[in-house]
Amino acid sequence: MMPSRYLSFRCSVPWLILVLQALLLLRSFFGFPGVSDNYSSSSPCCPYPEFQDVNHMVIFGFGFFLMVLRRYGFSSTGFNFLLVVLGVQCSVLAEDLLVFLRGGRNVAGLERLAKAFVSVTAVVISTGAVLGRANPVQLIVMTLVELIFFYVSRYINETFLEVPEHLTGTHVFLFGAYFGLALASRFPEAPPGLDKDRSTPKSELFSVLGTVFVWVFWPSFNSILPLSKMQAVLNTYLALAVSAVAAFMLSALTSKDGKFRMAQIRSAVLAGGVAISCTTERIHQPWIAMLLGLLATGITILGSHCVQRCFNPALKLQDTSGVHFTFGLPAVLGAVAAVVLALVEDRIDTRRNELSRLGYDAFVYIGAFCQTISTALVTGLITGLILNIKLLKAVHVSKYFDDQFYWEFPHLSVGF
Repeated sequence: MMPSRYLSFRCSVPWLILVLQALLLLRSFFGFPGVSDNYSSSSPCCPYPEFQDVNHMVIFGFGFFLMVLRRYGFSSTGFNFLLVVLGVQCSVLAEDLLVFLRGGRNVAGLERLAKAFVSVTAVVISTGAVLGRANPVQLIVMTLVELIFFYVSRYINETFLEVPEHLTGTHVFLFGAYFGLALASRFPEAPPGLDKDRSTPKSELFSVLGTVFVWVFWPSFNSILPLSKMQAVLNTYLALAVSAVAAFMLSALTSKDGKFRMAQIRSAVLAGGVAISCTTERIHQPWIAMLLGLLATGITILGSHCVQRCFNPALKLQDTSGVHFTFGLPAVLGAVAAVVLALVEDRIDTRRNELSRLGYDAFVYIGAFCQTISTALVTGLITGLILNIKLLKAVHVSKYFDDQFYWEFPHLSVGF
């Protein structure tokens, strides 16, 4: 006989999805007057291959990237797919609301959907921090709340700090990582004897497969928001290439027996793509992109040692998929690099009597960075408290990291 908690999921999850989808349909039907037209032929549109790359990266790549737990494969890919398709619809409407508040007009067609996929990446990254701990109801609520707060953060940066739109969108990695870390800190810790949060060679292989897909499609992802798309693709690929080479080198150097560690490489090869996302248009020399990829990998490898052994136990951080050193630390590096490159580029074009403008620009970029990370941490803590109320049926710690609590396994004769 199935436990009452499982029956409550069956009574709540389908109806929650149905109600949410109905509300999204109604909101899409009424829309926002004069904001957007999905099928306008006069508006510029990103090519379908570019949209397809981002679609594959977010759904297939990140779905398999999260398949690192040995008994949580179905949930990692299945829940990721559910959250993405719901989140994209929410993101489209949130983007329209943001444009409506600014009094502008949104882009049409595939470019609108591609930008929605970029924003929903924050949800996917945050999911990696609470992977195996949150149930479907909590994950759906987290998706809605996080997207709302992410667009609020973007609105503050664009309206009050006057940061360009394409730069506020690239803060998605920074926001997603630290929102997820703050959110995960509000969940109860797994019991010491629970070994279901470990990986196996098979689960690591699937995760590496997802990493490869994310790596291959990352240049297209980073070229969605910038205006100089070809420059963004070239810089991103160079950073990713150096990041991958450095990942193998540093993995062998930091291991005791000189062997490669797949868990380190899986995280470090993506660091260059994260770090360069804020600076793709400001880099005009290939060596700068390559250097940024090298530094990002070094921070990820060293961060995986320091964070997991020192900071996580001290601060009681729970990070199932390592989103802190995979996305968070490289995103911080990218934000710092964006400030430095902006100052260098502006100083070249600025006369001596206009140096005060440089200080203002630095203040704006640093303010946007601090605002984004502060909003992510505060709202993540608040969301974590909301998700652990009794109404959302939090999972018991004994059921962490277990597919059998949510998915049907016909070949198993033992019940739940």
